[in-house]
Amino acid sequence: MTARRLDRLDGLRGIAACGVAFFYHPLLGFDPGIMDHAPGAVLWLRNWGWTFVDLFFLISGYIFAHVYLQGAPLERGRFGDFAVARLARLYPLHLLTLLAWALLFAGATGNTWYAFAAHLFMMQAFVEPVAHTFNGPSWSISVEVVCYAVFALGAVRGEKGLRIVTAAAILVALVHFAVQGPPGGPWAGDSVPRGLLGFFTGQVLWRCRAGLARVPTAVFALVLIAGLSIDMGRGSSLPPISLLAWPAVLCLALRAPMLGGRVFLWLGDRSYAVYLIHFPVLIAVIPLLHSAGAGWQASGITLAYAAIVLALSELVYRRFEVPARRAIRAGWARRSTAKSVPGTSPA
Repeated sequence: MTARRLDRLDGLRGIAACGVAFFYHPLLGFDPGIMDHAPGAVLWLRNWGWTFVDLFFLISGYIFAHVYLQGAPLERGRFGDFAVARLARLYPLHLLTLLAWALLFAGATGNTWYAFAAHLFMMQAFVEPVAHTFNGPSWSISVEVVCYAVFALGAVRGEKGLRIVTAAAILVALVHFAVQGPPGGPWAGDSVPRGLLGFFTGQVLWRCRAGLARVPTAVFALVLIAGLSIDMGRGSSLPPISLLAWPAVLCLALRAPMLGGRVFLWLGDRSYAVYLIHFPVLIAVIPLLHSAGAGWQASGITLAYAAIVLALSELVYRRFEVPARRAIRAGWARRSTAKSVPGTSPA
């Protein structure tokens, strides 16, 4: 049985993608002196907008639990279906943007054959500095793959195995942040712990969904404020955001019918394309933002950039991402059917 789509979380994922693509990264293109007098919300987006990726991880973990933990668990016989479904979802567009980036920016610093191979096999999260090799934001896709593998490792061992893996993943991530001290910025070597913390916290939220549904909305609003306000001193600021702020946002999103509306679902469906396509376009726009200052010209450039990214995302989603996903799944289904029928073999 196919799990019911969580429309509101797909809408939230679209917002998170736009947060990275149209706010955090473009704001980095402005001269720091201009940002000194920016409103507090804008400064937060510039300094902390990279944590939208941690919201991605949280949403993924929750949706994974919703899809794979209802009904039959992920047993060994279903592992192939699971792996192909994940491959079909992530790899085609990742490969397309990697090849496009290699053609456009082959001579850029850090774009070595070693880095290309790491990206090709979706291991770019282990190439440092990840922000400076090919399509930098794709590091989080590599971390997603790690989370999928850890999830499958526990799930094939049944409910008890998955609970152990979930607890261990969260504990390992928290120990890492406790030892790490002050965060070194969005491109520090904490990518995998960030993914594990967000993804498996999402799993815990799904398991606790019945109890969370009874919590007053005002409580989640207070938790969100607390998560964004806690000063960790010399410690990493990520745990309060990943364990308090973003979980509160997810729980609030589940209560927001607007996020299941047509516009937000459109963004949610194209969020992966927006996320992977925006950075090459932004590279071309950054020099214009530097020279435009903070006036109407910068706003116009940013709006034009967003429109281009959304248009390209629509084109790629309809003409490449969805057809490629369907083709891979159909090919796997034919192969599985042929293997299950005696005397037949896949062509």
